[in-house]
Amino acid sequence: MAFLWILSCLAFVGAAYGCGSPAIPPVITGYSRIVNGEEALPHSWPWQVLSHRVILGEHDRSSNAEDIQVMKVGQVFKHPRYNGFTINNDILLVKLASPAVMSVRVSPVCVAEAGDNFPGGLKCVTSGWGLTRYNAADTPSLLQQASLPLLTNDECRRFWGSKISDVMICAGASGASSCMGDSGGPLICEKAGAWTLVGIVSWGSGTCTPTMPGVYARVTELRSWMDQTIAAN
Repeated sequence: MAFLWILSCLAFVGAAYGCGSPAIPPVITGYSRIVNGEEALPHSWPWQVLSHRVILGEHDRSSNAEDIQVMKVGQVFKHPRYNGFTINNDILLVKLASPAVMSVRVSPVCVAEAGDNFPGGLKCVTSGWGLTRYNAADTPSLLQQASLPLLTNDECRRFWGSKISDVMICAGASGASSCMGDSGGPLICEKAGAWTLVGIVSWGSGTCTPTMPGVYARVTELRSWMDQTIAAN
């Protein structure tokens, strides 16, 4: 089950920091990957959230010098149609016990609308502190990022067959891969100049093979449930 470890604009309507526009612009080079990956420019993905305590503003997990916010979880909301066998509807929303403070290092990502279309071939970005190789002894201290293309679901089914449903979206298969420990993290694409949450890291190759696409929960198909859940709570 993938926690949505991402600050989204749905939860921060009216925030001083606009969604999807980092105060520190990211630097992305080619098709690097989280496996054997590339360090993200510190705090250039200010919606990235770390750990079950919900740590905001983190980049280097080994440092005690960063100005972080350690938040308590108030409630969690599991999708009622989550299926652990098919991994459909792989999303769980986290409500903080108190509001986060927006800053240069902490700001929300935009969230794809239900009617948005993000075509196959579009280059997007995923980030996380997951393994840099599938058999690594530990996860990295520094936030990693990977630039990778979206696949259409028909293209993805050539790799994963009938496992791919309409509530999933695929990316990668060209030298890029998410890995264990990245689950719940963002797959973001630019829309009208703003970084927009398109997918949530869900599942993929057990050995994080970069020639196989990673599979993400498709946000456009989950947006209505997200809206209803937030409005009711």
